[in-house]
Amino acid sequence: MQIVFAKGLTKDYGSLRAVDNIDFEILKGECFGFLGPNGAGKTTVMGIIYCFMPPTAGDVKIFGMDAAKNRSEIKSRIGVMPQEDNLDPDLTVLENLIVYARYFDISKKSSLPVSMELLEFVELKEKANVKIPSLSGGMKRRLILARALINNPELLILDEPTTGLDPHSRRSVWEKLNHLKSKGTTLILTTHYMEEAERLCDRVAIMDMGKIVTTDSPSGLVKKHGGNLEEVYLKLTGKQLKD
Repeated sequence: MQIVFAKGLTKDYGSLRAVDNIDFEILKGECFGFLGPNGAGKTTVMGIIYCFMPPTAGDVKIFGMDAAKNRSEIKSRIGVMPQEDNLDPDLTVLENLIVYARYFDISKKSSLPVSMELLEFVELKEKANVKIPSLSGGMKRRLILARALINNPELLILDEPTTGLDPHSRRSVWEKLNHLKSKGTTLILTTHYMEEAERLCDRVAIMDMGKIVTTDSPSGLVKKHGGNLEEVYLKLTGKQLKD
């Protein structure tokens, strides 16, 4: 079953073409990754999928609905873990979840037990009443993941979910994401980390200069082109991925 379908997806910013006539589909329950250097168009594609911006041209459907015409219905079924830390520093860990739940018309009475369950899931329950500046970088990323799950989304969008984390914190986030995938949540992520793509993704699209160069499973790409995934990326794009 298709969760995301894109045909001829194009996005222009004035004279700059950020995404150039790409096609892809993402199936229910899979983890689909976009690999590419800064400026490849990955984050723009993600923004279109979660209805943050409309495409300039092309057909984009999420859950079978037009991404430009059914924004509210689509966004209610999506969770987003952005790359930047946009937690409210004046609120506690728990309050960040409860306040965010209001965007989905979830009452405090309903969101409180859900928030506590999510804090337990991301191993932050003991930090519920702590304010954000007291958290480590890894804790903040796990809290942003919990916040993205507050509406029990069918589709979870993750923009560089582990950027800046130490290896232990990164593996902790991977563990949580693999658990969500095992429960049937569809995941879409951008990443600079080849190991992350290999650990999480069923399929990856390698992007460069707004275009999709190829789409396959990580193991399929390695089998087809030889070497490891990073060497495949370098061979296809002529560029290094940067952490």
